[in-house]
Amino acid sequence: MATAALGAAVAFVSPVGAAPVASGTSVASASSTASWAAGTRAYLVITAPGDTSAVQTAVTNNGGTVFAHYDAIGVIVAHSTSSAFAGTMRGVSGVQQVGATRTSDVPADAYNPVLPAAPSQATTTLTESNRWDMTQIKADKAWAVTTGSPTVKVGVLDTGVDDLHQDIAPNFNAADSASCAYGKADTRTGAWRDVGEHGTHVAGTIAAAKNGKGVIGVAPGVKVSSVRIAEPNTSMFFAENTVCGFMWAGDHGFKVTNNSYYTDPWMFNCPDNVDQAAIIEGVRRAQEYAENKGSLQIAAAGNSNYDLANKRTDTSSPNDSTPVTRTITNACIDIPTELPGVVTVAAMGNGNVKASYSNFGRSIIDIAAPGGDGASGVYSTLPGGKYGTMNGTSMASPHVAGVAALLASTNPGATPADLRAKLATQAADTACPADSRCTGTTANNAFFGEGQVDALKAVGGTPPPGAYFENAVDVAIADNSTVESPLSVTGVSGNAPATLKVGVDIKHTYRGDLVLSLVAPDGTVYTLEDFPNNDGTDNVARTYTVNASSEVAAGTWKLRVSDLASQDIGKIDAWNLTF
Repeated sequence: MATAALGAAVAFVSPVGAAPVASGTSVASASSTASWAAGTRAYLVITAPGDTSAVQTAVTNNGGTVFAHYDAIGVIVAHSTSSAFAGTMRGVSGVQQVGATRTSDVPADAYNPVLPAAPSQATTTLTESNRWDMTQIKADKAWAVTTGSPTVKVGVLDTGVDDLHQDIAPNFNAADSASCAYGKADTRTGAWRDVGEHGTHVAGTIAAAKNGKGVIGVAPGVKVSSVRIAEPNTSMFFAENTVCGFMWAGDHGFKVTNNSYYTDPWMFNCPDNVDQAAIIEGVRRAQEYAENKGSLQIAAAGNSNYDLANKRTDTSSPNDSTPVTRTITNACIDIPTELPGVVTVAAMGNGNVKASYSNFGRSIIDIAAPGGDGASGVYSTLPGGKYGTMNGTSMASPHVAGVAALLASTNPGATPADLRAKLATQAADTACPADSRCTGTTANNAFFGEGQVDALKAVGGTPPPGAYFENAVDVAIADNSTVESPLSVTGVSGNAPATLKVGVDIKHTYRGDLVLSLVAPDGTVYTLEDFPNNDGTDNVARTYTVNASSEVAAGTWKLRVSDLASQDIGKIDAWNLTF
């Protein structure tokens, strides 16, 4: 693990003004009038939930400033330039724990944060097509049942999201987006935008729009919000940022959050270290708050090919200064993925195989999903209207978040515990390979947990019977002509499926003359077949499958037949559509 985000090209990719005070959560800051000073460090000060005013006063009286406070969980984000601050505060009545959240200074940007630039947008000529990761989890079949409900909100806690992207804008929820960089919510327009590429890629996998261009997300009918918890320049995710992100998720009704990162600067936080113990407790309380408000957290397991159930050493922490090699035990945990209640996701390659880099661990991994490996990467959205491929558990986690969003859409009253149970139930059991590290059973093991997510099973098993429409009126096909047979589709809401069936019955004495096309109500032409000129077989009696998912179903569809030669004629005897 290099930096904290868990994804870009198998590397770990390890966003402030005053926010409105949400129900039960105070984020007022005494530092609004403070100025940055060299040597400023950040701390979590843990006290009893409720009224934190006395401890806030103690922070100020002991050489610190209150940058933010979350009264509902008893967590204060404090800044101080004093090396004695933490030790002194640990002796204050009512203070339960104090921990430094980083081994480097808080950037000056925390006191006057720069808004991320709005990237210029490129248009795309790419059209939606089946991708290996979506077909592997049967998302393409699940869309025929549901694409998800717009009432379901998914939070992307990451490097930010390009809300202007052509494939994200239709499903983006700006009203519930913010930056939580530095540990305090910044609700200025655009504060949520990407300071890298990672978060935009994750958001596309969850909910890229089903709009005929680029890619389709696992749950293209739900809404996504960006909570940028990565800091600019470093793209690091410190504990106070994660606390802010989870509190925001709880107060803004996120049904699911995706967390493709670990909390910097420690790959593993150990409870026998006073600083790391406070980090564990602060983030744990925030996650528990979000869950109690109805939010399920999904998190990436990590990209170090590391056995999380057999921890021995950590050589990459702290990653904000100089890493050291340290001996650790299983009591040390990867945050947030190993926190209670968080769904831990391992990555699979193209096929029922563990991705080479994916962390694993018996009773640690909950579920698996495609994350890509080598040349078979996960293709998704990138800032500026672009698209690209990444590999990582960061890419696996949003597949699970998307399936959880589909589950929430079809089970509106489901609690986080319900969704966790349903994720386990719908998963496709995946047996261990011939690898001694993979312990457990086919039903639950160290590499794949409960198995690989199955979006189709999650939304009900099989698509419902499709609506059927037929035109049996004959249409003559003359030599060197083009004719069309119309078919009116009514009573079908939404878009056509990705597996629209087109049944064709044409009588013709030389089908090598023919080119067959389906014309959508908006005039878009889908070529069904261009027969080879030397195909002298009589007639056409076939069913074609067309990805018409970008088309509105209702309207007049047409079968177009072009006869490109002389001597042989025929007729459209009948044709049909099955939605």
